[in-house]
Parts: sequence; structure tokens; C-alpha cells
Amino acid sequence: MNPPPWKPPRRSAAFTVTFDGREIEALPGWTVAAALWAAGISSWRTTRHEGRPRGVLCGIGVCFDCLVTVNDRPNQRACLVPVRPGDAIRTQEGTGHED
Repeated sequence: MNPPPWKPPRRSAAFTVTFDGREIEALPGWTVAAALWAAGISSWRTTRHEGRPRGVLCGIGVCFDCLVTVNDRPNQRACLVPVRPGDAIRTQEGTGHED
């Protein structure tokens, strides 16, 4: 008995989200951080007192460097939050844990 013919995996349809008003493309299963990285954005937060840029550092939700506001909910860890069609992602300024 022959195995069924090989078929390439189905690709999920891309969708758009906004980052500070700019449309970027994302794929199902990505985190907010993955979508931002894919769009060439490597920092999306600044520290409160010194304005230092921050993005993903640990990538596992421990360090809080990747905080963003998603759909008006501040302090979301971009490395953990799944991106969804139509999400409005915004940069945010510090949390008081740094500088």
C-alpha cells in the first residue's frame, strides 16, 4: 500500500494589526513581539526617567522589558501576548521598575 501523496502544510492567512497607528502584518500563533520583530521594530518602550529604548530581553516573560499597551490594556508583555487580528498595539513609557 502506497502512502498518500505529500502535501505542503497549509499556510494560515496573514492579518493586520496596528502599532502606534502603523499597519503591520502578523500570522496566527505569533506573539506581539514576533509581529513587531517581523516588521523590523526592535524597541517599543522607553524607561521612565532616562528614556532608554527597550524591547525583548528574556523572551519568556520574566524581565518586563517588552511591555506594550494592547487594546488599551497597559503593561502587557509582548513576548507572551498572542497577537490577534485588529489589535491596536502602542508603545508605552516605563513602569517604575527601572532607571
